[in-house]
Amino acid sequence: MANIQIPVSVLNLAPVRKGQDAKGAVDSMVRLAQDAEKMGYTRYWIAEHHNTPTLVSSATSILIKHTLEHTDSIRVGSGGIMLPNHAPLVVAEQFGTMATIYPDRLDLGLGRAPGTDMLTASALRRTSKNDSVYAFPDDVQELLKYFGPADVQDYVKAHPGLGTNIPVYILGSSTDSAYLAAKLGLPYVFASHFAPRYMEEAIAIYRSRFQPSEYLDKPYMMVCLNVIAAETDEEAAREETTMQQFFLNVVRGTQQPLSPPVDDMDELWNPHEKEAALSMSSVTLLGSKDSVREQLTRFQEKYNVDEIMAVSYIYGEDKQKRSYEIFKEVVDGK
Repeated sequence: MANIQIPVSVLNLAPVRKGQDAKGAVDSMVRLAQDAEKMGYTRYWIAEHHNTPTLVSSATSILIKHTLEHTDSIRVGSGGIMLPNHAPLVVAEQFGTMATIYPDRLDLGLGRAPGTDMLTASALRRTSKNDSVYAFPDDVQELLKYFGPADVQDYVKAHPGLGTNIPVYILGSSTDSAYLAAKLGLPYVFASHFAPRYMEEAIAIYRSRFQPSEYLDKPYMMVCLNVIAAETDEEAAREETTMQQFFLNVVRGTQQPLSPPVDDMDELWNPHEKEAALSMSSVTLLGSKDSVREQLTRFQEKYNVDEIMAVSYIYGEDKQKRSYEIFKEVVDGK
C-alpha cells in the first residue's frame, strides 16, 4: 500500500481577500507561514504573479525574505521564480544573499512561464526578443553553476551565492518540464492545483527518464494540489465555493479578490464557465478528515508521490488554518 505519511508543504499565491488591502494580504501570508511551521509542514513556497491586483506575490524574493524573518525553522522558497522574467545572475545573488543570512532554509523552485499576460511579460523581460522562455534549460544550468563550488565558476560569479548549493526544483504544468527535470536529475513539482490535465503523463515521463545527478540519486516527485478540509463534508463543500470563485475569475479574466463562500455557485457561473473552472480544480482533496484521508489514500495508491504541496483557497483565515491542521493530521495518521 502506498504511503500517505509523507512530507507535506504549503503553497501560497498571497491572495488579497475581499475587504483586505495589500499590507493585510502580506500579513496573512506571514501568519499562515507561522501556523504551518507550528504544525510541522516541511516547506512554505510563495508564487510569482504580475499585474494581478488580487495577488501580492510579484516581488517574490522580498516576500520570501520577509517570511524567513518571521519564522524560525520551516523551509521557505519560491513556487516559483518565473525564470524568463529574470537574469539568472540576479536570482543567484538574491537567493545567495538570503541563503547566507538564513542557511539551510531556502528552496528555489523555477518555472518557465511568465506568471502573467504577454503584454506584462514583455514589460518584465530583460530582452526585446521573446526568446527567454526558450532559454529556460540553459538558465537553470547557469543558476546551478552560480550556486556550485568555486572550481566550476566562470569569470562572472554570484557573490553571495557561490557554494551555497541552494536546492533547485523544476516546476511544470505540462510535460515539457518533466523531460528537463529528468535530464538534469532535479526534483520535479507538478502544478496539479490548476493544470491537472497532464499530471499523470508528466509523472510517468519524469520517473522513466530520470538521470541520477550530483543533486539527486533517484526521482523526487512533488505534486501541488488543492486541499479544502473541514469538520464535515458539508462545511468543506461550502468553503470550496471560495476556490470555485477564484477559478471563475481565471476563466473570465476578471479581478475579484478572494471572496467569501456562497450558497449556490450556479447563480454565479454559466455551464461553460462551470465546466472550465471545475476542470482546472479537479485535483482537490475535499471534505472531512475521513473523506480527505480516503481521497489521499486513493491518490497515493495510484501515484505514490514523494511529497504533496497543498494550496487552500479558503476565505476565513481560521478556517484555512483548520484545513491545514486537518490535512496534517491525516498525513500523520492521527
